[in-house]
Amino acid sequence: MREILLNAIKSYYIGNINKHLANVEIYLRTSVGIGEHSDIIEAMDKEIQQIGSYEDRLSMVVKYLDRKPEENIEGTESKKK
Repeated sequence: MREILLNAIKSYYIGNINKHLANVEIYLRTSVGIGEHSDIIEAMDKEIQQIGSYEDRLSMVVKYLDRKPEENIEGTESKKK
């Protein structure tokens, strides 16, 4: 169950990263056709902030949770010595 949940959250983060990357690509390639965003740079900045947010979360999952619980305990104890 642990692996299924971790894979699901990682897939969720990766999917959101890809969504925001696609939005940036659209701004870069067809910014003329996007009438609702008069400030393209600001819109791109918001998308990049979202990418960073999901990238950070994904990194935390990989760093702290994407291991067996024993590895987390051993890694913590060896750092304390």
